[in-house]
Amino acid sequence: MIIWPAYIDKRKSRREGRRVPENLAIEKPSLKDIEKALKKLGLKPKIHREKRYPRQHWEICGCVEVDYKGNKLKLLKEICKIIKRKE
Repeated sequence: MIIWPAYIDKRKSRREGRRVPENLAIEKPSLKDIEKALKKLGLKPKIHREKRYPRQHWEICGCVEVDYKGNKLKLLKEICKIIKRKE
């Protein structure tokens, strides 16, 4: 499963790629924050720093790859909750 920072970015609209509700979204999520949250959930994330999100192919933002077979939206919401607790 690939997780792009845009999926949980509060500054993005749904059309621009945000997948979680705005009240759960994070302001400027970093790959490091996503990685730490996934590790707290007991997963083994792998960061790809040089990747480009297809909807914004002109910008290098990176992504996180994780071996997870469950519901992607539930995982994204859990990541947001963990990052918000840390802030």
